[in-house]
Amino acid sequence: MKKLIILLTFIGFSAGSYAQELNCNVTIVSDQINAQQAAEKQIFVDMKIAISDFMNNRRWTNDIFSQEERIKCNLIITFTKSPQQNVFLGNAQFQVIRPVYNTTYQTLLLTYVDRNFNVSFSPEDRQMIFNEQNFSNNLTSILGFYAMVALTLDYDSFSKTGGDQFLARAYNIANMAASAGQSGWEQTGDVRNRYWLIENLQNQQLLPFREGFYTYHRLALDNFANDPATGRRQILEFLNSIKTIQQSRTNSVLMNSFMDAKGQELVNVFSEASKDEKQKAFQVLSSVDPSKTELYRKLVK
Repeated sequence: MKKLIILLTFIGFSAGSYAQELNCNVTIVSDQINAQQAAEKQIFVDMKIAISDFMNNRRWTNDIFSQEERIKCNLIITFTKSPQQNVFLGNAQFQVIRPVYNTTYQTLLLTYVDRNFNVSFSPEDRQMIFNEQNFSNNLTSILGFYAMVALTLDYDSFSKTGGDQFLARAYNIANMAASAGQSGWEQTGDVRNRYWLIENLQNQQLLPFREGFYTYHRLALDNFANDPATGRRQILEFLNSIKTIQQSRTNSVLMNSFMDAKGQELVNVFSEASKDEKQKAFQVLSSVDPSKTELYRKLVK
């Protein structure tokens, strides 16, 4: 289990060296909202501070983390409209990042594009109230959901389906927000919304993806520097597993978000492979991620 590794790593550290779990870098882009729509641009400064505090200064688990072990995330919010005071419509990109053992390299676990980041925020909301068992507002629900997804993926990458407890909590947050009639959580409509992300993560048909997610990161990437041949073989097997899953689950937001994060990394992984292995990699990559075919074609040129 990941937390056993962490506990062993940090024996001897004082209690003061422990930290919260997330290290989330928050960016808010509001250029498309003019001065008339948002008379006080200070609201976005306040929102950024509030979101950063919410994500980074809250304890999400009972596990021990050091400053160095905090889970890195990027949250880039772009607001495009403000139909009324303190209401903001836009989109967001959420990325979860993991270090690769014995290297300085950091890998993206997922790049999720949330096309329905519609929230309300006023100066009085600086101290955001959140209770996982009771819906408060859409902003805290989205942020809590992102936190649980980050924990799910991070723990999954260190032990097979190790993030189950956080996945259950993410589902609970999503279910309460949907019951409250909030946008972005609906089963109908956008097949890449938050409902479908949690559905994909929980769906038993996609369990081989979560199991392979562990193989990709803990077995292949973490050992790649010492045994690249085995790592490439394991990753190729995982990609073929994704291809099989896609035959029954087309346009999966989970698969798409994973491939959005991994395109260039996969080219790098197979850049030193044999000609035959490069060809196999190109065939499966262009099949599971056709939008990046030209990127993957570098492997066979």
